[in-house]
Amino acid sequence: MRDEHRWLRRLTVLGAGLLLLLLGTTAPASAHAALRGTDPADGSVLKSAPREVTLAFTESVGLLTGSLRVYDPENHRVRTGEADHAAGRSDTVRVSLPAGLGTGTYTVAWRVVSADSHPVSGALTFSVGKRTATATSVLPDRAENPATTSLYNIARYIAYLAVALLLGPAAFVAYCRPPRPAHLRTPVAAAWGALFASTMVLFLLRAPYEEGTAPTTAFALSSLTRTASTRPGELLLTRLALLLLAGACALALRRWRRRIPRRAALATAAALSVALALTWAASEHASAGLQVPPAITSATLHLLAMAAWLGGLTALALTLRRASPEPAAPLVQAVTRFSRLAFASVTVLVATGVYQSWRGLGSWQALTDTTYGRLLLAKLAAVALLLAAASRSRRWTTRLAARPAAREQARVPQPAGGPPLPPGPDPAPAPAPHPHSLRRWVLTEMAVGTLVLVLTTLLTNTLPGRAAAEAAESAPAPDGIRAASVTTVPFDVGTPGGHGKVQITLDPGRVGTNSVQAVVYGPDGGLSAVPELRVTFTLPAQRIGPLDTKVTDRGGYWAADAFNLPIPGTWTMKVTVRVSEVDQVTVSKAVRVVR
Repeated sequence: MRDEHRWLRRLTVLGAGLLLLLLGTTAPASAHAALRGTDPADGSVLKSAPREVTLAFTESVGLLTGSLRVYDPENHRVRTGEADHAAGRSDTVRVSLPAGLGTGTYTVAWRVVSADSHPVSGALTFSVGKRTATATSVLPDRAENPATTSLYNIARYIAYLAVALLLGPAAFVAYCRPPRPAHLRTPVAAAWGALFASTMVLFLLRAPYEEGTAPTTAFALSSLTRTASTRPGELLLTRLALLLLAGACALALRRWRRRIPRRAALATAAALSVALALTWAASEHASAGLQVPPAITSATLHLLAMAAWLGGLTALALTLRRASPEPAAPLVQAVTRFSRLAFASVTVLVATGVYQSWRGLGSWQALTDTTYGRLLLAKLAAVALLLAAASRSRRWTTRLAARPAAREQARVPQPAGGPPLPPGPDPAPAPAPHPHSLRRWVLTEMAVGTLVLVLTTLLTNTLPGRAAAEAAESAPAPDGIRAASVTTVPFDVGTPGGHGKVQITLDPGRVGTNSVQAVVYGPDGGLSAVPELRVTFTLPAQRIGPLDTKVTDRGGYWAADAFNLPIPGTWTMKVTVRVSEVDQVTVSKAVRVVR
């Protein structure tokens, strides 16, 4: 028993360490609505000021207060109309611009909420008349708040784990009928409390998570009111109501257990479980994209099967902990029934997982070329390890279930009348499978299953490969020209305050005539004026260059209107920056030029 407790502690520490490592390195959530086009196009130069800015996404999006903000070249916010959806297009957002925009480069910062409840933000630029230096290099009011994002993600992980530990033991008790199931009440009650508390946290943090603001704004009345009026907020409130109803039903069943028909109790529990799972399916990947009704059905079944398996394993481990070396027939029957339940759960998980993978990936190439695909490969590897551990557990279950049958067969009946049968050779006794050995494999399944659950949560937080490919393929470029190439080159002349970076834009960044713009930023991140700047290009493979761009000072930035790159290839761009009469430095960077 001491070794068993040590094994359990090791698995617990391993799982906790994995979870803390994951939460400690969590980046802002990758949004699931990808920007597929803008008008004006990002980086374009217009002859006259546009009347509005339009953004098109790969799926429908929701709007926030100030979803689209426009800044002029001096970083002053332009007074615009309120952002709204284009007529009949929930995936297209637009904002009207005032008349008389001056010459220069404007920045549009945007932040919306995708149909599967994740916020997405970004920025684009367009120029009226000509490009100019802009002070809008950082937009802190549209950035993610690390504290809010971390707390929100932690609550999501806890909610996923809690729903498995709530529904799984309930299914184990209802179907497997273990002896003396009272010891499962405390874990189930703890899972109910954890799920209720994490759902409350998700509801409170929903508005700060969408807006990218601090957690302290969670209790503002306007934030709570707005969350309650959105689809994610409504689903969270529905989940809370279902949990309260489930708690009331559990108390009623415990008090009037003999008066409530078993079939009615099972039907109620099944309906509540499905409704609870729907609150996840209707707010994640399945709620947007193609084939939404089948996708929601698949996601619901996937979550229920995961809960039945992972939560059922927890209940089985707790049950086996109390088992004696010679298990009674009710325990053997419960283990056998769970083996069938686990097999059915695995079948559902595989079928729904294949469908969801096809729906999210879109192509085989996305398996290795996208973050979603690589996470999916990691999950498949973990599932394979989980199936291997489950196979070992199933062998122990088969041996455990075979022992009562073997004992029955060992009873040789005496013939009715006549001499007794001659004695035969004694059968070799089969080794007795100790229940605690089975429990060890069950604990291994639980540890690997927790890893699968973590990877599943990460997948719901990552842009699907299909959406990424759609955004990349459908992103239009102005007048059929590729977007400009922007390269940032850091420099340091070795003197106090003599460091910074040069941002060089090569438009269109392909073979032929290009315009070159260079902006110098100082150590504080602000614009810096330098007495001399030179930019040259060399193609070592063809022994071409150096070709001088001949950029000139345009009053705050350096530019050349026409510079020719004769052939494609990987060019070496050398930037010489002189910050004083005697201090200068030359830095290099590789730039890819295509036809």
